[in-house]
Amino acid sequence: MFTEEQVPELLAQLTLEEKCSLLSGSDFWHTQPIERLEIPALMVSDGPHGLRKQAEGADDMGLEESVPATCFPTAAALASTWDAALLGEVGRALAEEAKTQGVGVILGPGVNLKRSPLCGRNFEYFSEDPFLAGELAAALVSGIESEGVGTSLKHFAANNQETDRMRINARIDERTLREMYLSIFERIIEKARPATLMCSYNRINNTYSSENHWLLTEVLRDEWGFDGLVMTDWGAVHDRAAGVAAGLDLEMPSSRGWNDQLVAEAVRVGALAESDLDRVVTRVLQLVARYHREMQQTSADSFDPDAHHELACRVATRSAVLLKNEDTALPLLELDDVVVIGEMARTPRYQGAGSSQVNPTRLDSALNVLRRRYPGSPFEPGYPLPGSPVADSPAEHLLRKAQSAASCRTVLLFLGLPAEDESEGYDRQHISLPANHVALLHAVRRTADTVIVLLSNGAAVETASWEADADAILELWLGGQGCSEAVARLVTGEESPSGRLAETIPVKLEQHPSQLNFPGEAGEVRYGEGIFVGYRGLQQLGNQPSYPFGHGLTYTTFEFSDLQAELATITDGMSPGDTVLTTRFAVTNTGDRSGVAVPQLYLGYPDSTVVRPLRELRGFRRVELEPGETTDVEVQVSRRELSFWDVHTHSWRMEPGRLRIEIGVSVEDIKLCIEKELSAPPLLPPLTEWSTVTEWKRRPAAWEKLRPFLASFGKESEFFLLDLPVCKLPLMFEDTLTFDQLAELLVEVGTTPYPTSTL
Repeated sequence: MFTEEQVPELLAQLTLEEKCSLLSGSDFWHTQPIERLEIPALMVSDGPHGLRKQAEGADDMGLEESVPATCFPTAAALASTWDAALLGEVGRALAEEAKTQGVGVILGPGVNLKRSPLCGRNFEYFSEDPFLAGELAAALVSGIESEGVGTSLKHFAANNQETDRMRINARIDERTLREMYLSIFERIIEKARPATLMCSYNRINNTYSSENHWLLTEVLRDEWGFDGLVMTDWGAVHDRAAGVAAGLDLEMPSSRGWNDQLVAEAVRVGALAESDLDRVVTRVLQLVARYHREMQQTSADSFDPDAHHELACRVATRSAVLLKNEDTALPLLELDDVVVIGEMARTPRYQGAGSSQVNPTRLDSALNVLRRRYPGSPFEPGYPLPGSPVADSPAEHLLRKAQSAASCRTVLLFLGLPAEDESEGYDRQHISLPANHVALLHAVRRTADTVIVLLSNGAAVETASWEADADAILELWLGGQGCSEAVARLVTGEESPSGRLAETIPVKLEQHPSQLNFPGEAGEVRYGEGIFVGYRGLQQLGNQPSYPFGHGLTYTTFEFSDLQAELATITDGMSPGDTVLTTRFAVTNTGDRSGVAVPQLYLGYPDSTVVRPLRELRGFRRVELEPGETTDVEVQVSRRELSFWDVHTHSWRMEPGRLRIEIGVSVEDIKLCIEKELSAPPLLPPLTEWSTVTEWKRRPAAWEKLRPFLASFGKESEFFLLDLPVCKLPLMFEDTLTFDQLAELLVEVGTTPYPTSTL
């Protein structure tokens, strides 16, 4: 096996055809080996929330025949923990299992922003907020990489829907792309240095990601300093030679030699520089050198499946979000008077479908786990569910039996989305629970004393149409193989819920401004909502959700106090990572049992000259406290986190003015607030002939030079000129300046033309 230091020597020995062969896989899951130079094949595998290594002899995709592996909660659930340290543990466990199976690179995590609740793959993604998604995914990546296993951060970039995903053209303005969709990847690259990025299928502003030089080279490598490898999503290549020139290194899976020949021919005829080819081949060889490992024999002591299962249970417990808890319906002090209703209690929905589907090392149902604690707990399925023992049973018969069983009892009612309702490959058509699930709830409510709803779903479902019939609602997401144990721990009070929403639960789908342009038409989708994704959009429009971003109840109460904030003076010499804001506050557990508080830091800019959201998440902490315990919390914010993307200078900029600093338990429930004056250089765009009179007035020295030419306008009519570009003055008003005089003015004020956007 060769080392990274030997890569230049190996490169020199490769023929043109051998170089080109290294640019694509040898099959569905391996890179191309070259035996004469002892270059081995590197194995990659799906595994964002559990390894999905293809079993020996299975089909290419291996969706049903992967080797047994620990199935952790999906990313939607992981994000609800708001617990970076815990995600690091999950990452290390994933890496241990990957090494046992000889896997060098795990294809994940998926970190695309949840632009719309309808995206069929939202269960694989973290959040509607780029800060939260970036922080948590970085922790997961760091955990995996710390054990010597590579990751493939996906899908780069703007893969926010499944509809027409292999062709769709995402039209996104520069600021939105930078602040919302690219910043997640940038943060993870800076914090965790993933081995690879996986480029998406879609086009961005007319150019496919797999051949987008601006995306793969100018931004990713030249600006962010990424030094790893870029691979395609499976089948995402369109013009392979153009991809090489743009910075695409590895095509997966094998193109069976077709694209390799096209690249070789492009080099021979001079359409592609061999230096470009050598650059991407070097990165492929470096990846193999860093992450290749010989296949180990799977054995009981390769990793501890019991320990990993317990970790999966712990993560599932922390992922659950208690949405509602009227009259302390939860926890249940005893289960003698409880009936379990809902087929999902017996046939658990614990993971999503598609390329992330895991064959768990073990799996139990919530019904069995509850019965181990309380033998003989009664059960009724309540509704038919595909693949279950009652799949073909009449729905009305099941409902009537469940309603009868619920009479004068406490009901643990298991509802959710069947597997076919959300998957890779297609988007959802609505965000409602199945009609027979809702009908069951209404029926049970008429006879039961207490109704506790437990939800299993991969993405947000609306609750507004039915939640009045529920005394408590516990959102379990897709909790992996430990989800059933998590249910038992939480409803019995063995543990207190600590999850918080990483995505808004709207009253109705139409509250999201993205729905005006989702999923697009005629091969194009416009991101017309701009930066107003998720809670940003709902707040901008004054739309109150059912449950806001960041929300989550516990079995105790907390008090927040003594907010203090220190602001540094901003200078041009400060780097993006320098701390600008330091906040401190106290958190006290005022209840009678231990619990977890998740204070969230939001910032707002009341005087901003550019459009900004009402508030944006810029920090959070997870704090576990005993009854009566108080702790001091500090959250620091960097210059970059206070900045916005300036489309004039194509850079991150700050501006002076009021800064609203808020500590909340959700984006809608703010507990502490202060305002500070942020001192920074004034934010002034460069003056050009197309600058308006108002923009000239904002620069006193420049205004003093221009003002004499406007003497013929009295103060009462000066307002007419405010939005007029100065280049229009010579054309419209002969008593003002001439074009020659304007040219001289521009030289005197030291203007430079606006840079041209590369988007």
